[in-house]
Amino acid sequence: MGFFQKIANFFTGYKEIDSEFFEELEELLVMGDVGIATTEKLIEDLKERVREQRISEPEKCRELLMDSMKESLKSFDTGDLYDFEEGPSVVLIVGVNGVGKTTSVGKLAHIYKDMGKKVLLSASDTFRAAAIDQLQVWAERAGVDIIKGVEGGDPGAVVFDSVKAAKARNADILLCDTAGRLHNKQNLMNELKKINTIISSEYPGAKKETLVVVDGTTGQNAMSQAKEFMSVTEVTGIILTKLDGSAKGGIVLSIENELKIPVKFIGLGEKITDLEKFDPDKFVDNLFKKEAG
Repeated sequence: MGFFQKIANFFTGYKEIDSEFFEELEELLVMGDVGIATTEKLIEDLKERVREQRISEPEKCRELLMDSMKESLKSFDTGDLYDFEEGPSVVLIVGVNGVGKTTSVGKLAHIYKDMGKKVLLSASDTFRAAAIDQLQVWAERAGVDIIKGVEGGDPGAVVFDSVKAAKARNADILLCDTAGRLHNKQNLMNELKKINTIISSEYPGAKKETLVVVDGTTGQNAMSQAKEFMSVTEVTGIILTKLDGSAKGGIVLSIENELKIPVKFIGLGEKITDLEKFDPDKFVDNLFKKEAG
């Protein structure tokens, strides 16, 4: 989160609020992966607040900008964001390879097992070598059951077996790991359509959630990935991984404001406990923590 610490410290470097102040702040926000459209919106909102409140000290703009960011991240009704937790529900985890998809499934399993839910994992990514073995390890760490097929097998068949098992075992949440990317967009669309059809026909009473996992360190590329999955299936939320270390973090604002999809979970490290529900206030506060000294 170091990049936003630069922005946090930026406000003390100015003696007055002028056009240069706004221009440099705008440039910093864009470099922080906030995105041009979202940045322009934030700057306009900040200018309006400065006028209305007759602010003359640049340091006070820091809090105003933070308030504006928090408000922009609260455009979704939080009461509905996690209604799938009151199962039975099927949660599809989608995303390209390498973003932490299988890892996120394991961490979600841990979260819901800790909440007292009966969780079942579905190793529906039969395309990537070792994906099934990797998910088996996460299932053991989280202490939950897993339904597996064979590498190169039919993902739809695995989902079908998993749904049957979830119903038979009265599972609260079925978490399905899916293939990262098939040979082309049409194949991906067909595969997800098939999986969705199986869930709808075999488990009509279950709530369905589709979460796209994107890598927070890839900036605007994460937006492109999310858009691609939005074009082939109904996406209900985002899991943003790797926000520890070098990630700039502003991509969260871009996703929520430009894609109109809520970020529901953020990954902050490698441990099984390093995935948490997205809290706008906490997130913005952490972004703007000043460096010591």
